[in-house]
Amino acid sequence: MATTKKNRQASAHKAGQQPKSGKAAPKRRPAAAESAKKLSAVAAAARVLSESGQALTCQELIAAMAAKGYWSSPAGKTPAATLYAALTREIQTKKEAARFQKTERGKFALA
Repeated sequence: MATTKKNRQASAHKAGQQPKSGKAAPKRRPAAAESAKKLSAVAAAARVLSESGQALTCQELIAAMAAKGYWSSPAGKTPAATLYAALTREIQTKKEAARFQKTERGKFALA
């Protein structure tokens, strides 16, 4: 029975050797890296609002999220405007089930 290229690669992989094709087997990320995921901007805003217990503007939220290390802007020019849009979008789409409420002009609190 002749061995095929696929069989040779499979047996080399089982033996812990690198296949002859020169391609390394894909590495799996450790479980610790998966559990330490970064928060999204909206999730970080919810955490900051729950810790502060008061309504904050998006500028204040961005500053608090960066100071606590929850989230920082990935080189965005207007992270406060992006956060404002995301919060208002959640309020409009989820209605009563939204995590946020707009308390006054430019200020958000937890619902």
